[in-house]
Amino acid sequence: MKVLAVEKLVPGGYGLARTEEGAVLIKGALPGEVVRGKPVRRKGTLFLEEVEVLTPRPDRYPHPLPPSADLPLAYESQLPLKEGLVQDALMRIARLSFSLAPIHPSPRPLGYRTAAQYARHPLGGLAYRLPETQELFRLEEDPLLAEPLAWAFSLLKTWPLPVEEVALRGSLLEGRVLLGLIGGNPENLKRPAKALVREGFAGVVWAEPSPKGRFRGRVQPLHGERTLLERFGPLTATVSVESFSQVNPLAMGELLEEALNLVSGGQRALELYAGSGLFSLLLAPRFQEVVAVEISKEAVRRGEADRRRLGIENVRFHRGDAKEARNLGRFDLVVLDPPRSGLSPEVRAYLLESRPKEVLYVACDPATWARDVGELVRGGYQLAFARPYDFFPFTHHVEVLSLMRLG
Repeated sequence: MKVLAVEKLVPGGYGLARTEEGAVLIKGALPGEVVRGKPVRRKGTLFLEEVEVLTPRPDRYPHPLPPSADLPLAYESQLPLKEGLVQDALMRIARLSFSLAPIHPSPRPLGYRTAAQYARHPLGGLAYRLPETQELFRLEEDPLLAEPLAWAFSLLKTWPLPVEEVALRGSLLEGRVLLGLIGGNPENLKRPAKALVREGFAGVVWAEPSPKGRFRGRVQPLHGERTLLERFGPLTATVSVESFSQVNPLAMGELLEEALNLVSGGQRALELYAGSGLFSLLLAPRFQEVVAVEISKEAVRRGEADRRRLGIENVRFHRGDAKEARNLGRFDLVVLDPPRSGLSPEVRAYLLESRPKEVLYVACDPATWARDVGELVRGGYQLAFARPYDFFPFTHHVEVLSLMRLG
C-alpha cells in the first residue's frame, strides 16, 4: 500500500499522483487530498485500487451521491477544475495559447438531469452499473435528478418489473416523464405499461437489448405518448426516451442563446451531428437555407415535427452520416456538435476543403475538441471564442462552446 498526494484532476475524472514508478490515476480522489491504496498496472497505466482518503479536502461534498458523480466537491470548487481541464487540453493538445471566457455554471447544481438510465437490481429497486466491473450499486435516491424524474425513480423502486434496465426522459416544461423498458418480453409488459401510465407516466416503450447501445435494436411502443415538449432557452422542441437530447435543458438553453449571438449569418448554414436540429431551428431566421444532417431516424422525425410546429420553411433535414457532408456543397457556417470521439477525419477534411467562413463547434470532450481545433487552426482558421459550459455538475464532464473564423 502507498500513501500519495493528489496533484490535479485529469481527463476521465481521475486524480493524478506521482510515484517513482510514474504517474498514478486515482478514481474519486481530488486535488489536494492524501490517499492510500494499492498501485496496479493495467494496459501500461498505473491505477490506485482499494483507495482510502486519509486527508479529505475541506470542501469535499458531505452528502450521498451516485457513483457517476465523480467530482464530489462543493459546487463553487468544481468550476475552476473543469475550466482547467479545457485550458490544459487547449495548451497540451492543440498547442494554442488562448484566453478562455469564464466557465458558465449550470443554473442548477443539483436536480438538473431530465434523462437517466438504471439497471434493475435482482433484490429489487434500481441500481447504477459500474462501468469498470459491471457490478450493480443499489441506489435509494439520486439527487442529480430533476423533479419529474425524482418522482419516477421513487415509484419505479417499488415495481418488480421483469426487465434489465429502465430509461427515463422527462420534461421540465410539462412536468412529465417517458419510460423505456429494456429487455424482457414486450407482450408481458403491455399490462404493466398501461398501469404505469395510469400512475402518471406520459408513455412507455419497450426496447430490445443491443450490444450497440440502448434503443439500437427493436423498439416497440407499449402505451401512451412517445414525445414530450421541452424548453431549451429560446426554443421549444420535442424530446423522447429513444434518442439523444441534452439532459440539462436549462444549461443548454443558455448555451443556445450565446451561440446565436456569436455567428454572423449568411446565405447557407449546415449543422452536422444535428440530432433533432436545435441549432438549425434556432439559426433559421439568420440564413436563407439551413441543412441539418443526422443519422438517427427517430431524431430526424422529431426535428421535422418541430420544424412544422414552429412554421419554419427554410430548414431541410438530411438523414445520413456526417461523413457525407462533402456531397452537400459549401456553406457560410457549419455547426458541429459531435459525440465524445469528436470529428471524423472525413469531416475535418471537408471543413479544410470547403472552407466555411465560420465554424461553430460545441464539444462534450475537451481532448477531442482540442485535437480538432488544433488541426483547423493549422489549416487556416482562427479560434475566435471558447467558453466552457457546465452541463453535468458533480462530474468531471464539461462542454465547450467555441467559434472559429477563416483566416
